[in-house]
Amino acid sequence: MTKLSERLCALRNEHGLTQLLAAEGMDIPFSTYRRYEKNEREPTASVLVQMADFYDVSLDYLVGRSDKRER
Repeated sequence: MTKLSERLCALRNEHGLTQLLAAEGMDIPFSTYRRYEKNEREPTASVLVQMADFYDVSLDYLVGRSDKRER
């Protein structure tokens, strides 16, 4: 797993969401979100921003460049 896939899974679990609810909340297809968590696909920059906004974390935290969550 990459940092991104690990962080996505951890953040989703912290928020008590299923993959389906997380995908719906970000307005992306469920199968696509599932592939991000399984490290089978990489999101575009705009989707990364959408994910960071949804989970209220910085992009650097989301992709594993920093351990600071603040934006």
